[in-house]
Amino acid sequence: MIAMIIGQLRRRRGRATALAAGILVAATSFTLLTSTVHTSQASTVGTVRKNARSAYDVLVRPPNSQTDVERRSGLVAPNFLSGTFGGITMEQYRRIQRMSGVDVAAPVANIGYLMVHNTVSVDVSRFLDSKATRQILRIAPTLTAGLSTYRTADQYVYLTRSPLTSGKHDVFESDTLEKGAIDKSTRQYVMNGKYNVCFYFNGDKTEKTRWNLELPMMESIIAEDLSDRSAFDPDLHSRMNCQSGQGKATIDIPVAYPVLLSAVDPRAEDRLVGLRRTVTSGRMLTEQDKPQVVPPSKNPNGQRETFVPVVLSSRPLTAGKISATVERLDTGDPAELPSRLGNPTAAGFVKNLRGTPVGRVAVDLSQGYEKAVPTYGVDATNYWTVGPVTYRRASGGELVVQPQPAQRPGLWVTNLNQQPVADVPEENTGPQYRKVTSHASTFCSGLGVCEKLDYGRLPNPLFHVVGRFDTGRLPGFSPLTEAPLETYQPPKVTGADEATRTALNDTSLRPDRNLGGYLTPPPTMLTTMDSITALTKSRRTPNLQDRSPVSAIRLRVAGVTGVDAASRARVNAVAGKIRTAYPELQVDVTVGSSPTLQTIALSTKAHVTERWVSKGVALRILKAVDTKSAILFTLVLVVCALFLGQAALASVRSRRTEIGTLRCVGWSGAEVLRLVLGELAVIGLAAGAVGALLAYVLGRLLGQPDAGAKSLLVLPVALLLATAAGLIPAWLATRLGPMQAVRPPVTAVRRARPVHSVAGLALLNLLRMRGRTLLGAAGLALGVAAFTVLLALTLAFQGEVAGSLLGNAVVAQARTADYLSVALSLVLGAAGAVDVLVLSQRERAADLAVLRATGWTDRELALLTLYEGIGLALLGGLSGAALGLAAVMVLGQGVLHGHLLAITGAALLATLAATALVSAALTVPIRKLSQIAPAHLLAAD
Repeated sequence: MIAMIIGQLRRRRGRATALAAGILVAATSFTLLTSTVHTSQASTVGTVRKNARSAYDVLVRPPNSQTDVERRSGLVAPNFLSGTFGGITMEQYRRIQRMSGVDVAAPVANIGYLMVHNTVSVDVSRFLDSKATRQILRIAPTLTAGLSTYRTADQYVYLTRSPLTSGKHDVFESDTLEKGAIDKSTRQYVMNGKYNVCFYFNGDKTEKTRWNLELPMMESIIAEDLSDRSAFDPDLHSRMNCQSGQGKATIDIPVAYPVLLSAVDPRAEDRLVGLRRTVTSGRMLTEQDKPQVVPPSKNPNGQRETFVPVVLSSRPLTAGKISATVERLDTGDPAELPSRLGNPTAAGFVKNLRGTPVGRVAVDLSQGYEKAVPTYGVDATNYWTVGPVTYRRASGGELVVQPQPAQRPGLWVTNLNQQPVADVPEENTGPQYRKVTSHASTFCSGLGVCEKLDYGRLPNPLFHVVGRFDTGRLPGFSPLTEAPLETYQPPKVTGADEATRTALNDTSLRPDRNLGGYLTPPPTMLTTMDSITALTKSRRTPNLQDRSPVSAIRLRVAGVTGVDAASRARVNAVAGKIRTAYPELQVDVTVGSSPTLQTIALSTKAHVTERWVSKGVALRILKAVDTKSAILFTLVLVVCALFLGQAALASVRSRRTEIGTLRCVGWSGAEVLRLVLGELAVIGLAAGAVGALLAYVLGRLLGQPDAGAKSLLVLPVALLLATAAGLIPAWLATRLGPMQAVRPPVTAVRRARPVHSVAGLALLNLLRMRGRTLLGAAGLALGVAAFTVLLALTLAFQGEVAGSLLGNAVVAQARTADYLSVALSLVLGAAGAVDVLVLSQRERAADLAVLRATGWTDRELALLTLYEGIGLALLGGLSGAALGLAAVMVLGQGVLHGHLLAITGAALLATLAATALVSAALTVPIRKLSQIAPAHLLAAD
């Protein structure tokens, strides 16, 4: 049997070589492709596992904290912690902290935004008149913050060559004075022969009321009643600086910075994000930091005071820039300036002076923050909380922000005689996207009788700044999986269209000082959980923070290393315990989340792109990549096996006479089966040996890891494919009877049909030999169908996992294997169709010889073969496209959603590509046919 197999292969070297080449291509391509698929899958899984875990695994939020957008799309707004103030009780937090499986439970209790006050210095020295003895400069500032600009109050500097000294008395500390003559007719404030140059401008701008200060030898000081003045009145922000000498001249613009005060557990926060390493000066909070009460007996001012320990960010998380025009004012006679500035008409006099522009200046708002806040310098008279932003989904898919009403007038007043809050940022007059709520303190700050006057509320505390910290020093987590509520970083927002990018000067949109703005700064001042009560219970009106101060709890689960099954089980177990204990709380598994770009419409003219967070991305990716890889593996295997089966069947058909002769001389069906399979096995072994070497070389060139080990798989794969593909053809060979096997494979039709063209004869040939036509079309149909299914799977996979940063990275890695699969399926399908056409050409050699003998030219015979190939390719391609679309529909509407037109068009293009491949491949057999003489062919028949 072995000798006969070898002899048969030697006698049919051409057919054996062609079959070996097919096995070589199929086995090598299958091994390399599946290796690429597995490598791509391993790379994808590795990318997911590497980036699946961020700072925490589970996030616990207050009841009703899930927005409509989150419920419908699974997207969480970035850093919306700034809009969450309370909702979880301390008892709930402590119980969650004690649950088994919890490694770290880090709470965040947002208390509110406080104002840090300071000044921004503008150097105007270069604009001085070097010859003037006294002069006044004015700047008209414009504030630019984000997408808006604001006109702010004018600021002044008074320069004199006379020395300025400071006088002290019972009412004012360190008043700025100038030596000079006394104009008693203006009833100016007199002390030791000196009078206050800037007093009336900065302190007494109206004559509505008087401070009846009964000081010895002093007349009443005219002051203003501010109770009915707007916090944004430019008069309240306008200041005059008094300076002497001829050197440097500066204007100090009063500013206030909103800082979000949040309470944290210092130890848990350090374990979660490494907060201790962010210290820039002083020290970080510790568990021993608690509010310190100083009794009246130990306080120099004789009052009972409470000091709350805090750490403050060393840099502002709000952005803004001031630019101003500098004017030199025409003051008239310089000798009269001290007198004019030392009476109640000073403000009106200065503001009505005509100025000459002499230049421009600019300064960044961050300058004032960096030098702000002494050890005891933060005021808690008021703090403010803000609500979340409300969105609606537009028809185009973008989110539209719902605007809020303008801020109420009473938002910026204190409980102390209803006076306006000092230096309220002008940005608060801008667009409002959040509801802002004021929380004013008790009347009796620092008084021991506060409990009686304010119904049991605690006195307003003071702050003790123990250190400064820089959130930029926090260890970074993968940008592909930034979890929601990354507590200390502002959102990353950029312009979504050209107009918005131009308005932002091609920079990112950052939070400004508008508490009702779209972006609000994250926590910039931290205190301990023990300090919450000293703050929340010092408000005159109780609120949610009294009973439920915690805004969120971030949990790290013990034993979690990524998104493997064991880690997922541990995370889900902890999340399940919390949901069971507190079903009203919002519990989210954040491990495996990833940012996704979302377009936000702030207005009809402003559109931004923001990184929202899509939950559960990693798990969806792993599930999708497993499914896609399995289907890719199966489809490629089926296409390779069908191609080889088709080739083996064609080989058996070409040996019908030989098999019939063997049956006539007594060969049994089993012997014929062993003969056919033995030939295929030998061919498979030979092709596998060559393919192993070829796969090794290609694997090295393609950068495949373990190319040597994987190339060894080609030999068993080739043997398996060859024998498996030959089972059906070999079995069919055993079913042929002796007489049936020796009959001609092509029989005449029963009814003659007239043929008027070469194309018509080609069509008739395809119809006359339906079995052979269907056999050739089947391989191509399977190739196009596989292409259609693979394309649908690729698009569905990308649609399933893309859209987030992690998903986009995974899709980019997965494309190579997908494209190789598509190309291989088409090539193998076309090769199978060409193989059947070549076999058909050989079987009909006598017919073709007759046609040539009767006058047909080589061109007409070539067109006949070409037309048959085109018809066969179109039949197989269109059938495959329809079959592929049907298979896609069976897979589910989710695969087709949004891609039906693209998949259909691509399937038709694949049909045309397959037709082109078949037509190109037929050029070789057409040339060989023209070289055979008709007499030789007829003699052979």
